[in-house]
Amino acid sequence: MSKKLELIVLAILLIFAAQFFYVSSTTHAEDGGADDKPEGVINQITGGTYKPIASSIWEPPSAEIESLLFALQAAIGAGILGYFFGYYRAKNHYKKGLECEDNRNSEIDKNFL
Repeated sequence: MSKKLELIVLAILLIFAAQFFYVSSTTHAEDGGADDKPEGVINQITGGTYKPIASSIWEPPSAEIESLLFALQAAIGAGILGYFFGYYRAKNHYKKGLECEDNRNSEIDKNFL
């Protein structure tokens, strides 16, 4: 990357970071998911007569552990995807390298003959 492009990317990242920290420090949003919200709406619509078909096998003891497990799941998935993308990119790079080497060898053979 050129020096100018690196500075532009850095400036954009700094602007987004500053905006994120400003918004997160000035608002008092509750940190919660949307898992419980549909249950309340369904109870309003059905008048409390709705009975869930299935229930959780295991519930984490706290919201922090639930967040940790979700982040761990995302990290494992990203690692698997990154491995396969890297594997196929290296495989293609290796094939292209062999093709270039074969072309170079054939040109040397033509020049030698």
